[in-house]
Amino acid sequence: MTYSIAAQCPISGAFGIAITSSSICVPSRCAWIGPLGAVVTQNVTDPGLGPAGQALLRQGLQAGSVLDILRDGTPQPEWRQIGVVDRYGKTAFHSGAEALGTAAVAQGNAALAMGNLLSNEDVPQAMIRAFSATGPGMPLAERLLGALEAGLDAGGETGDEHSAGLHVANRFDWPVVDLRIDWSDTPIAGLRALWTRYKPQQAEYELRARNPSDAPTF
Repeated sequence: MTYSIAAQCPISGAFGIAITSSSICVPSRCAWIGPLGAVVTQNVTDPGLGPAGQALLRQGLQAGSVLDILRDGTPQPEWRQIGVVDRYGKTAFHSGAEALGTAAVAQGNAALAMGNLLSNEDVPQAMIRAFSATGPGMPLAERLLGALEAGLDAGGETGDEHSAGLHVANRFDWPVVDLRIDWSDTPIAGLRALWTRYKPQQAEYELRARNPSDAPTF
């Protein structure tokens, strides 16, 4: 049904999530980022865990404490997969006993990959390997997207992927990267094409927020 990777950049402190699923519009329910952390909620999803997790991260709670509160507060947590990355680069996860099909989790340095209904249990580890193989000087969005592509190459889901998202947040209260493919036969390739178009423009949109008088005019 879904596989994802969430991570923090050790240089900029930015947080990001890359996610894909055979279900429609997966980012709208499952990927939640902010300037203080990332929360992923998937499998049989409780979308309310995302905003709740972000609120807890803003209160200064660390990943493990956030996870405990989210897991204990959701109905039937055995159906949930939840992942948290906090401002300290710590990760925490819950993968319930009712996670669908082949479910697996892998952790790296300030990075966490999870999946369910996977073609094989190595998919999350392949994502972490790909993410770790790229240097922190590379844009976080690029590293996350490469990891998502590695997950697909490792076998991905048992079914065909149909939606995908790429999301990055830094010091702003809004995501500086918020790209979505809500339905496609090739959502990860579509996400790559969208990122290729957006990447050269990202800095200009951030400049408009910080100092519009210095931003390029139309």
